[in-house]
Amino acid sequence: MDWPDGVKVETLFSSNTARSMMDQSEPAWSMLNPDNPSGLKKQLDAKLSSMGSKHPQGVDYVTIDERKGPVHVEEGATIEPHVHLIGPCLIEANATIRSHAYVREYTWMMVGSLLGHASESKHSLFFPGAKAPHFNYVGDSILGSNVNLGAGVKLSNLRNDGQPIGIWFDDVRRETGLRKFGAILGDDVQLGCNAVTNPGTILGKSSMVHPNTTVSGYHSNGSVLR
Repeated sequence: MDWPDGVKVETLFSSNTARSMMDQSEPAWSMLNPDNPSGLKKQLDAKLSSMGSKHPQGVDYVTIDERKGPVHVEEGATIEPHVHLIGPCLIEANATIRSHAYVREYTWMMVGSLLGHASESKHSLFFPGAKAPHFNYVGDSILGSNVNLGAGVKLSNLRNDGQPIGIWFDDVRRETGLRKFGAILGDDVQLGCNAVTNPGTILGKSSMVHPNTTVSGYHSNGSVLR
């Protein structure tokens, strides 16, 4: 299926890292397809199979569950007390996970990214500098470089009726093929406090969402939503 250029990697993300990891001919959410051989799950499994487990040292009350796969925390990452980590997950150098965060399987946090106090992530990719710092939920999502989620922002990933997620383009609903799909936020996107993205939201680079706003669907680069 031919998808608009606005939902593809080269439009949403500028870094060579993003473009090397993601198929530029496919919509960006193909990365979230658990059956995609080059998707987030498969890439993280492959990377961790060679890296193995590595746990934070000298931090009190950090709990680790590796029943589903390894937890690898690189040197230089900051893990505060009372964090729970579920593998498979990878926390790169200079990433930060603050106290009482809940890091679930298939979370990949790259250099300089941050997951804050009482925040939860699951099957999500944080590109360098992406931040979910205060009371956030990040499920089945991709956060571009330097994205910032205001306090209380939720990236909802599942419809109430559990049906597959579609996105409207030119008054036509087109199916993504995913049942769980939160948000794809291009580089430098900013969301104000207590904003909510409905399942299958895509925000182009440098878009801004005002506080207490609920957002759905696709919005091009530089959009301002209130």
